[in-house]
Amino acid sequence: MKDFDLENRKLVIGGAAAVIVTLYIIRLFTLQLLSDDYRKSADSNAFLKKVEYPSRGVIRDRNGKLLVYNQPSYDIMVVMNEEKGRLDTMDFCNTLGITKDYFIQRMNDIKDRNKNPGYSRFTQQLFLTQIDDKDFSVFQEKIFRFPGFYVQKRSIRQYQYPYAAHVLGDVAEVSPADIDEDDYYQPGDYIGKLGVERSYEKKLRGEKGVQILLRDAHGRIQGKYQDGKFDHKPKAGKDLTLGIDINLQALGERMLEGKIGAIVALDPQTGQVLAMVSSPTYDPRKLEGKKRSKYHQVLTKNVWKPLLNRAIMGQYPPGSTFKTSQGLTFLSEGIINSHTVYPCHHGFSYRGLHVGCHAHASPLSIIPAISTSCNGFFCWGLFHMMSNRVKYKNVQDAMNTWRDYMVSMGFGYKLGVDLPGEKRGLIPNAMFYDKAYKGSWNGLTVISISIGQGEVNLTPLQIANLGATIANRGYYYIPHVVKEVKGEPIDTAFTRRHYTRASRRAYDFVVAGMRSSVLGGTCKHLAGYDFPICGKTGTAQNRGQDHSVFMGFAPMDNPKIAIAVYVENGGFGADFAVPIAGVLFEQYMKGKLSPAREKEALALQKRRIAYGSRNR
Repeated sequence: MKDFDLENRKLVIGGAAAVIVTLYIIRLFTLQLLSDDYRKSADSNAFLKKVEYPSRGVIRDRNGKLLVYNQPSYDIMVVMNEEKGRLDTMDFCNTLGITKDYFIQRMNDIKDRNKNPGYSRFTQQLFLTQIDDKDFSVFQEKIFRFPGFYVQKRSIRQYQYPYAAHVLGDVAEVSPADIDEDDYYQPGDYIGKLGVERSYEKKLRGEKGVQILLRDAHGRIQGKYQDGKFDHKPKAGKDLTLGIDINLQALGERMLEGKIGAIVALDPQTGQVLAMVSSPTYDPRKLEGKKRSKYHQVLTKNVWKPLLNRAIMGQYPPGSTFKTSQGLTFLSEGIINSHTVYPCHHGFSYRGLHVGCHAHASPLSIIPAISTSCNGFFCWGLFHMMSNRVKYKNVQDAMNTWRDYMVSMGFGYKLGVDLPGEKRGLIPNAMFYDKAYKGSWNGLTVISISIGQGEVNLTPLQIANLGATIANRGYYYIPHVVKEVKGEPIDTAFTRRHYTRASRRAYDFVVAGMRSSVLGGTCKHLAGYDFPICGKTGTAQNRGQDHSVFMGFAPMDNPKIAIAVYVENGGFGADFAVPIAGVLFEQYMKGKLSPAREKEALALQKRRIAYGSRNR
């Protein structure tokens, strides 16, 4: 007779044993195949994977002058799994000149996955960045006392001149957002934050290398794993050559001392930026290394916004420099011809509306209208264009045609310069005015746009590009700061011509008007130079003192440089913008200033504009 209790007991025990064995098998499978914790631990005991950082590409100006280069720097790295509390903390802190509180806080921050999302106790983590040569030497001698800590050689950026801060930008430690966006980076890496350092980051940074070192059971380095078979050497970043002429840049920054505004100089034949000045500015050398954070905070809090690149971010009324684009449009559309004359009785007057103008001969045609900067002429031109029902079915059709001309000249949208932060300005269209005036408007309503006021806003870069387009008689290249990336052709976006809708014949008349302006009009201050300059002033109305504006190019034929100068609250165009442009023209065309021009430049540098009581 069977003992059923014994039989059941055997089944229970056997089942329990099977379950236990199955659980062990599952756990073993999980540890060996699904989890990499033990693999990492084993690897960390046997190998040290040492990242080797590439040299960042250097930056030179168009004449080969070194602008940005690298200096060696050293970071202290820690592998938490090796440190494990075996450290003489006081000796370590005294060696590096840090406090124990800082040490504790830093170690906690490293392990905090919110602050350091890439944390692993098996891999090197950044403990201290950019220690100087003296501290490095002392630490290197005593490193055998500090288990888990290593030295990582890197480099920091050095800026040769106190100029071109907005163009060059700077380099700083990556943010969590940078790491999330690109897995190339890990905490403690550096990245371009502004200027070409940012826009050409992937060219400049190069490619990291890795060195796999073999360790014994005591953690001592025994040499390269398999003689470096699996090592990868770092690849240096690519060097950049800018279109910037650093001497021209320096002169431009001198000219805007004590003033708010911008200067942009372009090579019309290539679209290269020869100078880009924004004032107030700052010394890029003060953003080097450890001092960056503190100085950057000072700049951020400055009420005059020195970090703002007004050359591409400032959106201003272009004033009378815009009249050249209007003349091109009216001539090309057949609204006027070279013989069309309009009256100007101290301005434009029609049906109770009056737009004032200074005294000059009247009536007059397109060339003297540009030369004398006549408001009346261009107001009449726009009024007749908006009112022409033979050519345009309604005012909306006329306005959108006008808008298309403006857009073709590079207005209303970003030009695409190779710098971060460019703004688009504003060119209104029919929909804009339909919304603003509920469909009830006409040429008189929008008359101020004909003289670069009202709703029209351009950046100084767009104004300079207008000068380059007129210099080329109808086309432009997208302005760009970088002339060459070593070993690579320049982006074809910067080598294509962009033609406007205006006719070549129209450009000839506008050029003649701009030359006449220099010979005897509002730009006559520039008549004394021994190369022919073409120019157009602007006096942009403002709530306070008017803005002083100039746009022009030289020489008249086969032009080499186009310049826009914008001085906030500088008064008439001839007060500040014209003489500043003059010394810049000579610097670039001659390579230096004559004694007389240097004296003039010094006087311009000393002239200040009262912007208020706030300290700059």
